[in-house]
Amino acid sequence: MRILGIDPCIHGGCAIISINNGTVPQLIDAIDIPTVGTGAKERVDVLALRAWIKSHQPDRSAIERGQALPRQGSSSDFKFGRACGALEAALALCEVPLTIVEPSVWKRAQHLRGGDKEQARQRAIEIFPSAHPLLARKKDHQRAEAALIALYASGELDAKTA
Repeated sequence: MRILGIDPCIHGGCAIISINNGTVPQLIDAIDIPTVGTGAKERVDVLALRAWIKSHQPDRSAIERGQALPRQGSSSDFKFGRACGALEAALALCEVPLTIVEPSVWKRAQHLRGGDKEQARQRAIEIFPSAHPLLARKKDHQRAEAALIALYASGELDAKTA
């Protein structure tokens, strides 16, 4: 089974993991969310995202629930909400079933504390050591979080279908 995980944000990440009958999970691919435009006009490149999703043919997907952040301006919140909506619409148009995951729940399951993004990247490298090139940069924490969201959802989805 292939599961797509998404860390939503205009500069978020996507990751595809493979789970096969009790074998070690594999990180197949991870990308930064494709964008077009710059500054206030930057938005998710839905066509590029659709092509990437279709090339991997995930069976299911999971996205972290988007929420407004405290002390963030309304323009930033609007841009974030617009990105989340575009991501969810791309999944719907690719006909990939979607699960929305609470940030605190998947992070607790992965033993991550606070908002330390580097901790998530290190945890993903620990779980998916052969995928180190996909997570090599410090800024790949979004890709790492997407992979961990997919991994968390794989357990949730397996439990629901059993």
